[in-house]
Amino acid sequence: MTKTAFVTIAGRTNAGKSSLLNALIGEKIASVSNKPQTTRTRITGIKNIGETQLVFFDTPGLHKPKNKLSEHMLNTVKESVSDIDAVIFMMDCTKKSTEQEIDLLKSFNKNKMPVILVLNKIDLLNDKSELAAGISRLTAKISFEAVIPVSVTENNGVDLVEQEIVKLASESPHYFPSDMITDQPEKVLAAEMIREKLLLLLSDEVPHGIAVAVETMTERDDKDILDIDTVIYCERESHKGIVIGKNGSMLKKASTAARIELENFFQIKVNLKCWVKVK
Repeated sequence: MTKTAFVTIAGRTNAGKSSLLNALIGEKIASVSNKPQTTRTRITGIKNIGETQLVFFDTPGLHKPKNKLSEHMLNTVKESVSDIDAVIFMMDCTKKSTEQEIDLLKSFNKNKMPVILVLNKIDLLNDKSELAAGISRLTAKISFEAVIPVSVTENNGVDLVEQEIVKLASESPHYFPSDMITDQPEKVLAAEMIREKLLLLLSDEVPHGIAVAVETMTERDDKDILDIDTVIYCERESHKGIVIGKNGSMLKKASTAARIELENFFQIKVNLKCWVKVK
């Protein structure tokens, strides 16, 4: 008997949602960076465990919308929690819960949506008794299917999250082939990997409004080489200078880091070309 569970991973910016998705799938399919709003859209990850297929949506972080991009990202969060079986709600246990988080959790309860609370970054807590106090404060207001303290970076507790989700799967056909780990096109995955490297390397001078478009992605007939041509778009001329760096040093550094990751992911030699444009 085949079973399926559709699960949204929601929570505040930088709570570790993309890292959890990557840890659950066992492959890197979502961008991870310490900059807010790295994830802009719903990224679907797929994992098969025996007869059960788990389908995950990673959502942009919760934040107060400051501009059109933020507004669009916030709408994506709201849309991602309709038509699903459960929500993994992630919180950074080193931070106090916000009104926005509590309101969203209450709305899940009101709609009878099962919620698994994942409290991430337990490795950063000096005083573990704070954790118990935080959990009792939350469980006094909200009802959860399970509360799981984890450290995604240390892969501590991720298996427990998986076990709880499997319990919520219901009888249904599988919607994706068993060897598929994401529904994202390869071009999107490649663009995300390049954008992540730029966000990690660039200082706060360049905001998250940087975009990467993969123009062409072709495998050579005669050799095992994947040619990827990309355009990096930034909002201002001054940002373009920062992205390129002195004598092209920053762009070279980001391209090299991205190329190594692309080669590991696609298991083929990659020839990566990046151009920078202002848009």
